[in-house]
Amino acid sequence: MWKNMGLTGKIIVAMVLGIILGLFINYFGLNSEGSFVNNYITNGFFAIIGKLFVNSLKMLVVPLVLISLICGVCGIGDIRLLGRIGTKTFLIYMMTTALAIATAIGLGVLFGIGKGMDIETEATFEAASAPPLLDVFSNIVPSNPISAMANGDMLSIIFFAVLIGISILMVGKPAKGLVQSLELINEVILKMVTIIMNLAPYGVFALLTNAMAELGLDLIWSLLGYVAVLIGSLAFHFFITMMIVLKLFSGLSVKTFLAKMREVQIFAFSTSSSNATIPITLRTVTKRMGVNNSVASFTVPFGATINMDGTAIMQGTATIFIANIYGINLGITEYLVVILMSVLASIGTAGVPGVGLIMLSMVFAQVGLPIEGIGLILGVDRILDMLRTAVNVGGDAAVTAIVAKSEDKMDLAIYNDPDAGLRDVFDGHISEDSEREFSHVFSDGLIGSEYDDVDRRKL
Repeated sequence: MWKNMGLTGKIIVAMVLGIILGLFINYFGLNSEGSFVNNYITNGFFAIIGKLFVNSLKMLVVPLVLISLICGVCGIGDIRLLGRIGTKTFLIYMMTTALAIATAIGLGVLFGIGKGMDIETEATFEAASAPPLLDVFSNIVPSNPISAMANGDMLSIIFFAVLIGISILMVGKPAKGLVQSLELINEVILKMVTIIMNLAPYGVFALLTNAMAELGLDLIWSLLGYVAVLIGSLAFHFFITMMIVLKLFSGLSVKTFLAKMREVQIFAFSTSSSNATIPITLRTVTKRMGVNNSVASFTVPFGATINMDGTAIMQGTATIFIANIYGINLGITEYLVVILMSVLASIGTAGVPGVGLIMLSMVFAQVGLPIEGIGLILGVDRILDMLRTAVNVGGDAAVTAIVAKSEDKMDLAIYNDPDAGLRDVFDGHISEDSEREFSHVFSDGLIGSEYDDVDRRKL
């Protein structure tokens, strides 16, 4: 039965079994500190398996983003089109982030979460400082691209890859062999993604067993109002708001999109990392949804860096919750400040570890809430972070589909085919799709002496 089950089915089964086993271990106190189960099973065997799985995904992020984005820029061919795609992507991401936090604030106020509650906690929180916005923008241009890749500075990597792609376009026909080699490397990396995906059920099972064994349900019950409103806001934003945006701006089938995103969101839920999920998201939007790599290679890593719909929802919900617990009344002005701060912080803290809590401390400071109040929600933040990540990667894919459809860079036959991309076999040569994608780039009409002369004037 297991052998005949599809990969998505295996991952779902592994996720359910992991949650059940983890809760069982937690409920019967088998995971107490110093116990055999704690030392050798949950924080031993399962922790190692989960760490290896997440590391194997992260291992592919930098080479995949770098190579895929270079190929994507070359596939676009026209530098003006690249600028249009970048501007459109940025504006849609900012719009969805604003909608996300507005939804969270609205539901938080509606249900009055935190009013009359008296929660005691031993957890403390020390706010980390976010880098100045000026530094964020100046560091987009890496002084050392190798260091940027080693540190996983995604905005710097994106800039470096785009610059290489533009330079290849300006070189013209002599660079044809280079681009074909890069495309071949890209195919090899995608094959590595496929290999790792086949191990996903075991990684997902280990990660969720470990997480549930540690968290349990007791802490979640004590913060039920906060947890329920946050989960409700996340679900409303993705399944209602984002699907309306997708349908309105692209006309694509929502049912098809949700079906093809299921696998990606399970990965995101398990890893709690948008960056670690980049290889899976890229593979899904290109192979399963028919988005041209020239668009996806830019919008997906860019979205994983600055698109923080799930995090913005957490900020809105937490702001209402903590304000009500401490008896602090917030007005329309404060709510608008929260929305504006969250949108700006999603850019200013891009790629910073612990970004959600850093952004939340910035928001609290702006509206006069006690930052130590974050300690009240730290206990449940781990499980909710998994849900936030699933919403974030769903937004990345939705915006990618919208931009690709608007630029006529999507194969609708692939999108509407439920089985597209399920068996992604690589025969050792550049695929026919890749040949078609790049054939126009190396035609005399686009790259050559005429193109060089025209585009040097553009630059």
